[in-house]
Amino acid sequence: MIANLGRFDRLIRAVAGLALFSLPLLNMPAIWSSAALAYGSMGVGVVLFLTAFFRFCPLYRIIGISTCRI
Repeated sequence: MIANLGRFDRLIRAVAGLALFSLPLLNMPAIWSSAALAYGSMGVGVVLFLTAFFRFCPLYRIIGISTCRI
């Protein structure tokens, strides 16, 4: 895997991933009262955080986008 995520993209993904994972656990907005929405949000949050951690996004690879300056 070749890194294709830049620093700003990684930061946004990590913050959004942590928010999407933790907010359903806290049930902050009542939109996550449905279990399906809560688990879906948590799944998307995990994927976003992992792509930020590994600096690789498979969708970016398919489309041919790279925000990494290396």
